[in-house]
Amino acid sequence: QVQLVESGGGVVQAGGSLKLSCVASRSVFNVLAWYRQAPGKQRELVATIRRDGTKTYADFVKGRFTISRDNAKSTMALQMNNLTPEDTGVYICNYVNSWGQGTQVTVSS
Repeated sequence: QVQLVESGGGVVQAGGSLKLSCVASRSVFNVLAWYRQAPGKQRELVATIRRDGTKTYADFVKGRFTISRDNAKSTMALQMNNLTPEDTGVYICNYVNSWGQGTQVTVSS
């Protein structure tokens, strides 16, 4: 199993930006994904990226978030722009059956 460590979360005002990072403990070859979980809500998929760079986004982040990965460094990033309070939650990195601990994102109005 691969270990995943996220970083980059924080508190930002509405309209602001944050960039999250996820580092894997070894080379990763399949799909990497970002999920998020808001208080009292189910975990939801935010974005995915294949090794070849193919990306998918949830409708609620399209045009605002950009997912990327660096295969040589086994890392993934999520650039989040124009954040809203509804984006508040714990953002979690996923690879197959492995999950990171998550990084907290709080957007104030």
